[in-house]
Amino acid sequence: MILNYSRKALCLFMIIAPFALCGQVSQADYQRAETFLQKNLEKSIYNQWVEPVWAENGNTFIYAVNTRNGKEFFRVDPEKKIKRAAFDHNKLALLLSDSLKDEVKPFALPIDRIALIGRNEVSFWAGKRQWIYNVSTNLLNVNSLESAKKATESLSPDKRWIAFLRGGDIYLLEKSTGQEYQLTNDGSPEYGYGYNLNWYATRNDSKGEENDYSIEAYWSPDSKKLIVPRFDRRNTRRLQMYKVDVEGYQSEIVSYERELAGDSILTTAEYFLFDVTKREQIRIDLPIAPAFLGTGFYTFENCPKAYHIKYYRGYKTRELFEVDLETGATRSVFVENYPKTFVDLYTETFELMYSRNEFIWRSESDGWSHLYVHDLETGKMKNQITEGNYYVYGVDYVDVKNEKLWFTAGGLESNRDPYLKHFYSVNLNGEKLQLLTPEEATHDIRVSPDKKFFLDNYSSYKDPNIAILRWMKDGKQVFEVEKTDVNDLIKMGWKHAEPFNLLADDGETMLYGLIIKPTNFDPSKKYPIIDGTYTGPHTIRAPKTFSRSVLNMDLSLAELGFVVVNIDGRGSAYRSKEFHDVSYARLGYGLVDHVYAINKLAEKYSYLDTSRVGIYGHSAGGYDATRALLLFPDFYKVGVSSAADHDHRMEKVWWPELYQGFPVDSQYHNQSNVTNAHKLKGHLMIATGDQDNNVNPSATFKMAGELTKANKDFEMIILPNDNHDTCYWNKYFIRKRWDFFVKYLMGAEHPKEYRIGN
Repeated sequence: MILNYSRKALCLFMIIAPFALCGQVSQADYQRAETFLQKNLEKSIYNQWVEPVWAENGNTFIYAVNTRNGKEFFRVDPEKKIKRAAFDHNKLALLLSDSLKDEVKPFALPIDRIALIGRNEVSFWAGKRQWIYNVSTNLLNVNSLESAKKATESLSPDKRWIAFLRGGDIYLLEKSTGQEYQLTNDGSPEYGYGYNLNWYATRNDSKGEENDYSIEAYWSPDSKKLIVPRFDRRNTRRLQMYKVDVEGYQSEIVSYERELAGDSILTTAEYFLFDVTKREQIRIDLPIAPAFLGTGFYTFENCPKAYHIKYYRGYKTRELFEVDLETGATRSVFVENYPKTFVDLYTETFELMYSRNEFIWRSESDGWSHLYVHDLETGKMKNQITEGNYYVYGVDYVDVKNEKLWFTAGGLESNRDPYLKHFYSVNLNGEKLQLLTPEEATHDIRVSPDKKFFLDNYSSYKDPNIAILRWMKDGKQVFEVEKTDVNDLIKMGWKHAEPFNLLADDGETMLYGLIIKPTNFDPSKKYPIIDGTYTGPHTIRAPKTFSRSVLNMDLSLAELGFVVVNIDGRGSAYRSKEFHDVSYARLGYGLVDHVYAINKLAEKYSYLDTSRVGIYGHSAGGYDATRALLLFPDFYKVGVSSAADHDHRMEKVWWPELYQGFPVDSQYHNQSNVTNAHKLKGHLMIATGDQDNNVNPSATFKMAGELTKANKDFEMIILPNDNHDTCYWNKYFIRKRWDFFVKYLMGAEHPKEYRIGN
């Protein structure tokens, strides 16, 4: 339904400004656009990705992949360089059909969580039970020793104990005897031990149900100790949503816990240490702190300590604490400060080398994300491992004995897109840096448990994924496991996007992006431009892998007769600290680079019509899409904004306080779409799902209210019973987004009430 929010009433209607239409976008154009939706394109791609499930402590693995036959399972033995079917799919289908009392097709097996057990057996889940299948004897049995793992349970490393939640307290179950032990007796779900409230949990009263929670608990590797945070959410803010029961005539108010930026009352956590054998409880010597700042602990083999990284409100400081697993005593090891901006959550890397009394830490202290060796006793930096104008994403493996580590980084290879991820090895002293994945692509790495091999899925915006098994020691290829089949995609007329790079207006900073054209592109024509945006500082928008470059909303929009551009401007992630900090306390700044880049591209490409520029985005991208029309009203003519966080004072606490700053000050007011609504000149559509408990619908309603106060024309769509994600994928909304751009940006008529199929 299309709604216009009025200050005085909830009875809403569509407001449409007069517009001179020219031309016609046909039913056939919409049908072609529909074939280029993600759910349709993915049906034309086979053997796309290998996600290995490694045998415990070994290097053989099993994986599932969609082939032209259907879903197939394969087993790989790297030592023997053998890939074969994991089992006879027809035989297993017959056994499952009999056991589940339902027809099971060989290449549509209803199984998941598959794992290797020895040489001849696999385990998997089907019909809410775990099964053991002997491939050699063709025997299928229920695993009677294993119960379904619940979100409220945590299995110890030695598999002897299950920690679980009940009534706000934490319990232990000894699996061999079935004996239960109650570790605490003063908890409640709202003030509970290990009671981590699920992010999407909603309810229609003030108290949570048991299934709203998942357990948060940290075992020592020897299974003798258990660390559990106790969460106090008794007074935490709850947000409301109006839920419509579409099958009846009643509605209800549902609520969920969500602190907002600047809130003084927050969910807090304190920490307790339990001795599993003695079942004794000790309070860990850490202060009670806001839970949103992090509650996790690191534990390591053969180490009598645990480690906790504490962030402080405003994210300008993080501190490493060591916890004694016998006494609960703590000591501060290291403090990192960024007083002018923020310490980035996404650079957290901690690797302990206990035998050397050292640890590895990732920091942006020299202006780039790099790895350092620190003294564990003093916290002082001993040496920098990686150095240069490139971004380290993290550590994949540390070989302490041989003083070597493996890591993923982008920007180290000259004359390549700096966002492409490559895999490297280097000595702990920074010497003998070695590139292990030479192909010009983004490499996704999975290391075998025995550290002898790694599986490398690599692709680019134009090159389909190839899965290669390589040696850890030198990166040399063992053999090719899978190669993506895109023949059907090519037959559909798909063509890859066109990359570009250009200098920003400072004459120094290189910007990167992609241009997506319709498959019937005619260079002699002028095309309206749509900016597909997401300037959220924690990531980038332009695809660097094949799946992201194909399976998105941009391609279907292009098929309607637009050219879509993706641009990663200053203030986004994975470059230098200086590049990233541009957007600090001024979210959405990257739009400045978007406008500049589009104008520069138009100077080079005559087919780009800068008199017709639109923009669309979701969530933080929805904020961008609206802000673009307010900040650059003479450049962006049309915007479609879904699930947008229009005012960061209405946002979940951690995200704006990390990137916009704390305390909440005048910059929040300045960066708000709501307080700038009166600046709207172009055509704007705002949309939200009424059950969005990531970005509450009230942000969209408040935006609509300010637009009506300012007497601005706009369109608003409320999607009943849709949440944050389904709002973006809603077929009705997709079609309305198409209609809006066709009508107001292209200036053409669109098919009436086109229905996107299932």
